[in-house]
Amino acid sequence: MQGLIDSLKLMSFGEGGWGYQFLLAAGMTILLSTASYIFGLVVGLIAACLKVWGGFVLRGLMEIYTTIIRGVPELLIIYLLFFGNEAAINAILGMMGIVEPFRLNEFVIGVFAVGLISGGYATEVFRGAIQTVPHGQIEAGKAFGMHGFLTFRRIILPQTIRLALPGLGNIWQLILKDTALVSVVGVTELMRISQVAARSTREPFPFYITAAILFLVITTFSTKLFRKAEAHYDRSVRRAS
Repeated sequence: MQGLIDSLKLMSFGEGGWGYQFLLAAGMTILLSTASYIFGLVVGLIAACLKVWGGFVLRGLMEIYTTIIRGVPELLIIYLLFFGNEAAINAILGMMGIVEPFRLNEFVIGVFAVGLISGGYATEVFRGAIQTVPHGQIEAGKAFGMHGFLTFRRIILPQTIRLALPGLGNIWQLILKDTALVSVVGVTELMRISQVAARSTREPFPFYITAAILFLVITTFSTKLFRKAEAHYDRSVRRAS
């Protein structure tokens, strides 16, 4: 019982408690996940369109991108982007005569890395959804005088979103877990604050179990949101049937 009381004190919002820091870290996890998710969706949609309608070279480049993302561990990709980008930028600055070293913001590189990782998976989700849209509807749009982009915006994109939502929900869950990997580059999210608190107090269990509970709360809530979104986009299909 005394151990439970001590654990609750460690997670309190009073003096010596880590509750406030954990709330801030949870907010950072949500912010990092949301920014990475949006960036990944944009990358994935563009890459999917290039895979479906791009030329031979563009399709090949997108295939290389998705193969690397799905074949290389996420942590290794984060390391490569974090240290590789800094080295490349500093090399370019050196050629320009700027000797002062440039350091990337940890949050920005975290969003960039996790966004590229999620974008690789989103590419295949979007590609499969685009190719599922009946070709006859696209031909009907052209027959009504719709140009390429208008056909995409009014016919292909709405159905692509509806068909891709289940897969995109899974990618969101993947991003939430991948944010824990970004702690290695110094972003203070849930995993990072758990490690700091555990080292500071030498009581790792209360902090890691709190982080696990917060992750479960976030994933449970977001799962319900995605299910509501799926139900919203499926309304027209249910009415038509």
